[in-house]
Parts: sequence; C-alpha cells; structure tokens
Amino acid sequence: MAQVSNLESGSQAVSSSVAGAQWYLYLLECQRGTYAGITNNLAKRYHAHCMGKGARYTRANPPIALLGAQPFADRAAASRAEYQLKQQSPSQKRQWAAQWPYLLCNEESTC
Repeated sequence: MAQVSNLESGSQAVSSSVAGAQWYLYLLECQRGTYAGITNNLAKRYHAHCMGKGARYTRANPPIALLGAQPFADRAAASRAEYQLKQQSPSQKRQWAAQWPYLLCNEESTC
C-alpha cells in the first residue's frame, strides 16, 4: 500500500518536525469504524469530536482514539490527501495511521 502522501505527485506533505505546518489529515478510531478529516487545530477539533460537536459521523459513532495525523503545509494538500485516504480500505487506513502516530498532550489522544 502506498502512503497517502505518495499517492499524488507533488504532495505538499511536510515532516512533523517542520515548524509552520498548519493543516493536518487525521484518522480517528470510532465505535463503529474510522473517521478521517482535516483541521488546522488538531487538539481543538479532536476535543469537538469527543464532545459530540464534530462531524455527523462522530456524533453517531463517538471517537475512541486518535490513530494518527499527518501535517501538511496548506489546506489544499490536506484535502487532496483526505480524499485519497477515504478511498482506502479500513485496514489500509489503519496502516497509514501507524506510519503517522500523533500524540496530543498527555491523555488527550483518547476520549
């Protein structure tokens, strides 16, 4: 399986160590499956999902954990990668997340 960042030539994916990466593609483990989305504030967006104020899917299937998040330089690149990730099978999505582990402060990565 190719990484999402490699599925599109010229991807704007950046290393998590690069300062200024403003957008993230993230994958949540939910009660009945996974949810992929993009945001420019990962902690705030994850908290919204946990509080039932996120996407319709996560209101019906509350998140259990943040599986992974990949930083991008801009929204357009994150959106393209999100589309590509959503085309993958559930097991491929989890493999992608394993390559992009992301820990929020302390225990914020679980609801």
